[in-house]
Amino acid sequence: MLQLNSISKSYNKGAIKAVDNISLDIRSGEIFGFLGPNGAGKTTTIKMIVGLLKPDSGDITIGGVNVWEEPLKAKSMISYVPDSPEIYDRLKGIGYLNFIADMYGISKDKREEKIEYYLDMFDIKDAMGDIIGSYSRGMKQKLVLTGALINEPELFILDEPMVGLDPKSSFNLKETMRQMRDGGKTIFFSTHILEVAEKFCDRIAIINEGKIVTVGTMDELRSHAKERETLENIFLELTE
Repeated sequence: MLQLNSISKSYNKGAIKAVDNISLDIRSGEIFGFLGPNGAGKTTTIKMIVGLLKPDSGDITIGGVNVWEEPLKAKSMISYVPDSPEIYDRLKGIGYLNFIADMYGISKDKREEKIEYYLDMFDIKDAMGDIIGSYSRGMKQKLVLTGALINEPELFILDEPMVGLDPKSSFNLKETMRQMRDGGKTIFFSTHILEVAEKFCDRIAIINEGKIVTVGTMDELRSHAKERETLENIFLELTE
């Protein structure tokens, strides 16, 4: 579903190598965790996948569609939740969701059904008539997640999705992601919560200093590390 083929990205005229010749093949119907220390290249990689940054070299394809050669076709298959939600503070919540639905061409009946379902799930229905600028960090995260989910994306990309969520909302989001996976969708997400990644992901990649240091199932990751008890042990061993 998602292929990264030898992608690299540098800053400051090549002085800083944020992502260094990485390749990944993420399959349909899997939850794929993307882990690494701060500054390892996670967010830069994600921004290249969704078309916000252009790689210096290499190719990215989504469902066989090149992200930079056919950007609209590629983006029509994805939804993206960034690590810090940047949304229009002067819009009302419902106005933002209708804007997203319009962008994806979602019919009136279908959007109403989906919006109601996810607003109930995240318990923010009562805030939809309020200006987004009045929302808390957690409410903004729930709104962005709702906007991303109503599209029913083939590829769901999330950067630190649990930040700001209460325990019930985190649980419901994880259940939704599992249901998407079971329906053949692909979830690619970055997180610092290693316990979630260990229990939740079908496969995991760890990036450090711009390079992929390991990728595989938990059993495969354990086979490549001396400290095999938990993902935290493996992570610390491979990134120190």
